[in-house]
Amino acid sequence: MDHAFLLLLLLLLARVYPSSSAYDFEHCTNTVEQWASSSLHSDSKDGHILKDLLFFLHVPRTGGRTYFYCFLKKLYSSSLECPRSYDKLHFDPRKRNCRLLATHDDYSIMSKLPREKTSVVTLLRSPIERVFSAYEFSIEVAARFLVHPNMTSASRTSAHLRLKKGVISTLEIWPWKYLVPWMMEELFSRRDARKIKGPPYSYGNDSYNMKEIVMPLHEFINHPVALDIIHNGATFQVAGLTNNSNKWEAHEVRHCVMTHQTLGKHVLEVAKKRLDDMLYVGLTEDHKESATMFANLVGSQVISQLVASNPVTEAVSKSRVTTRQLLKHKMTVGKLMETYETCVSKLRSTQSKRRINSFKRISPANFTKEARLHVSEDVLKKITLLNSLDVELYKHAQKIFVRQQKFMEQKLLDSDGISEMWQTVHGKNYKWEILYLVLFMLLLLFFIYFFVKAKTRISKLKI
Repeated sequence: MDHAFLLLLLLLLARVYPSSSAYDFEHCTNTVEQWASSSLHSDSKDGHILKDLLFFLHVPRTGGRTYFYCFLKKLYSSSLECPRSYDKLHFDPRKRNCRLLATHDDYSIMSKLPREKTSVVTLLRSPIERVFSAYEFSIEVAARFLVHPNMTSASRTSAHLRLKKGVISTLEIWPWKYLVPWMMEELFSRRDARKIKGPPYSYGNDSYNMKEIVMPLHEFINHPVALDIIHNGATFQVAGLTNNSNKWEAHEVRHCVMTHQTLGKHVLEVAKKRLDDMLYVGLTEDHKESATMFANLVGSQVISQLVASNPVTEAVSKSRVTTRQLLKHKMTVGKLMETYETCVSKLRSTQSKRRINSFKRISPANFTKEARLHVSEDVLKKITLLNSLDVELYKHAQKIFVRQQKFMEQKLLDSDGISEMWQTVHGKNYKWEILYLVLFMLLLLFFIYFFVKAKTRISKLKI
């Protein structure tokens, strides 16, 4: 029995960690090309129409948190939200009324969803900015644990957070479950080294290269962990090939591409095609335009869909209706944008305070836009080189963004979109202002007409 178990274990290990000969270039070329060929089929006949289930593919550090809390949570009630999953599928896709899934899972989770009934939306960010943000956020979260005297104490607390029921810790979420513990070890190790060495300390003025306090950026981008998770992360996530993939065969394809980088072109083509089929692709750098577009292209359809399905009637019959649910059914695109802007302002304020408090523990290191000016051109070029697939995918996303803008403009000009245009001009409601202006102009013309007419009569009387 023991021998049989050992043999099975060896077979599983061979499957997960095949021998190097299994990854020769010819074998990998065939493997990747077959995967790409099977992945290039179109998922949607009309990508502009919202389907029954909305899947928000949240690429880390793109601003997706604001979309989830300030758009999606305002549109979908909790009863319509699928239980969130970050590492594996924790919900039943057949669950009735499950209409929204927002997760860091990659595209491979679509294999467990009703593909023909699912619309996908995502946000992409400039690759260099995303790498900076991932580096900074990993350190920000890790620095919160520096309140502990040592790494052992910090590890106990992090383990306790993972076990806490009803709370989703950052330490459970991909990719932070890998990056944060790594940065925690680095911060504690460097703090211990400073204590042993003692003063005087000389840190320099480059926050991204204060090796006595934090791992320098140039070390971070060249580390195996960053090479595995961070670089070209958006392309691999959209393609469904992260180390968190839901499909078993994806790990072999991923390994082949990581080993033979020239095969990355096939992954890029699949990622581009999947962006083409999505309901919406936003850009972090074009925040305001992206938000307005999301409200008009996605938000308007969600509102129409929920009103048409009339879930309030069902809720009332089951005595589950809440004031919040009722208010959702009075939502318009204009109101959605107003709600979004208020929500984003509060969310950013909270996040800023947490960031400031966290970075106080690693002072004088402080990651700001001004501090980034000290990063050498060589490091920036290296980041660009290491993210060549993401650079190309982002260029493609920019083209999609322009097409979406044109589609939205046409939609607002159509007869069905006139009311939306009244409600939404840069996310603000100007309907009554315009109406009052028109009435004022009519009254003014009316007054001028009678004034001129009266003056003419007086002139005739004088004659």
